[in-house]
Amino acid sequence: MPESVEVYLGDSAEIPCQYNFTDVNSVPRLVMIQWFVKAEGSSIRIRIYYGDDKDTMVDQNTEYSGRIQVTLDQQGSRLSIQEVQLSDEREFFCVVNGLAAGSMESRTHLKVFAPPEAPVISGVQNGISVTHEMPSKVATCEARNGFPKPNITWYRNNMPLVPAAGRVNVWTDDTSESSGLYSVQSTLEYKVHKEDKDANFSCEVSFFVPGAIRTVESNSVSVTIHYPTTMVELWRESPQGLVKEGDTVELRCHGDGNPPPTFIFSREQEPNEDLEGRGSVLMLQAVSRKDSGIYQCRPLDTNTRHKVKGEMQLTVHYLDPAVMVPKESEAMFKGEDLTATCNALSSLKTSTIWYKDGKMVGQGNTLHLQDATYETAGEYVCEVTVPSLPTLHTSGSVHIVVHGGPQLVGEEQEVQLEEAMGRMVNLSCEARGHPAPSITWIFVGSHRWHEVVSKSSDHMTRSVVSVAIESDISALCNASNDMGADVRAFSVKAIPLVTSSAPFSPAEGSGVIIVVIILCLLLLAILGSVLYFLHKKGKIPCGRSGKQDISKEKTTKDDIVVEMKTEAKSEDTVLLKAVNGDKNGPSEQ
Repeated sequence: MPESVEVYLGDSAEIPCQYNFTDVNSVPRLVMIQWFVKAEGSSIRIRIYYGDDKDTMVDQNTEYSGRIQVTLDQQGSRLSIQEVQLSDEREFFCVVNGLAAGSMESRTHLKVFAPPEAPVISGVQNGISVTHEMPSKVATCEARNGFPKPNITWYRNNMPLVPAAGRVNVWTDDTSESSGLYSVQSTLEYKVHKEDKDANFSCEVSFFVPGAIRTVESNSVSVTIHYPTTMVELWRESPQGLVKEGDTVELRCHGDGNPPPTFIFSREQEPNEDLEGRGSVLMLQAVSRKDSGIYQCRPLDTNTRHKVKGEMQLTVHYLDPAVMVPKESEAMFKGEDLTATCNALSSLKTSTIWYKDGKMVGQGNTLHLQDATYETAGEYVCEVTVPSLPTLHTSGSVHIVVHGGPQLVGEEQEVQLEEAMGRMVNLSCEARGHPAPSITWIFVGSHRWHEVVSKSSDHMTRSVVSVAIESDISALCNASNDMGADVRAFSVKAIPLVTSSAPFSPAEGSGVIIVVIILCLLLLAILGSVLYFLHKKGKIPCGRSGKQDISKEKTTKDDIVVEMKTEAKSEDTVLLKAVNGDKNGPSEQ
């Protein structure tokens, strides 16, 4: 008989029993075979089968009644057990009795196997701190309903964990179920380190099967590892680029601890004064240059607060308002020189450009005005910018006033005009100077004039008068202020209109001409009708041979003669006294 027979729970098992005789010449006519089983938990044997050449019998009232079959042949016997149970794992005996040839027996141990269910692993939900001195519970693994009892092995990142004092502990509990199967539960305790934050733990169950050992691995689990902060980094989240006064600055702090710590913010200048941060963020609203400095963040952990920190330098750039020299306004005389400066204190390199009337007139902090003229007067604006930070800019201005006597606009000393008599003509006079000059007019040859435009500003006065042309006119425009005077002469030659000997108005002359034209047209129409009538009566033969002379009565009419008379008046008047002396207004002329 084989030493053992292995079979899965619920399958059929076959146990062979072979025998022979040493003396083939003395083989007995009757051989008896009996099968026995060892009683559970006892040394007593219970017969379950008897057979010989004539009779075979399965013993009744045993746990194998109805579940076994025995076959006999010339070489021995074979016991078949149906639907093997866990209780069938025991020794089975085969006894052969050859009467005079003697008797012998042998035994076979029947082994029953039931694979367990797949292992189920469960990791701890709460975090495990690396500061714990002893191993901490990491996970449990359970394999249920196996036979014989299965075995559990632990792995970290697919490497087996061997129990070691102070590092790895494995506790195993096994339970015998009512079915007779075994359930095994194993607990892993492990001394975690920071490096275990990404580690995977798994368990493997190994168990026997007929003729082999098999294993089944569980899923892997990771656990949350708590470890203190050993490195802190502080940086500026926004704004990007350079920081200027008025910006909102966001500083962010990050540490390598788990769970992520809350941070305390401070400045190196005031190390004992905490700033109001929110978790890992510090917001600085509307920063100024006073906010420049080294900022620090420390984790809110009594064990590490004074050991690790993050820090960074914050520089808040600024540009002060422009300072002008001279300030606001400055007076100068014609021909003088002036130097104006524009400066603005800044933390960065600046660029200064000067403008007048929207046009660039200079670059740099200094503007030189030389040999001043009235064109020099006006408002000068300096704009200061920071090329590396364009949003920083400021400006200042200075108003330049140029003092001097009047200067008439234009180069003509005398303006000569021609205009028809009876018309109105506008004479314009514009003068520069400071104080603003006053303009007076003197006319010779006309008493009908009035001023239609009068404008004055700091450096300019303009006057326009409308004059009736009644004869040749001479006029003087006199521009004067406390510093001098300038004069321009106007000469208007009156062109007389053409007139007839008899006095008539232009409207009447036009009417006479129209009447004459209409009478001529009527005479032409009457003459054409008469010629057509004579032709019909035969009074006027047509053809080359019958050509006749037609005498036409000459009508003499007086010619219309228009006589144009030109009257010119010349008046000699001395104007110098009026220019530099009396100044008469329109009411006095």
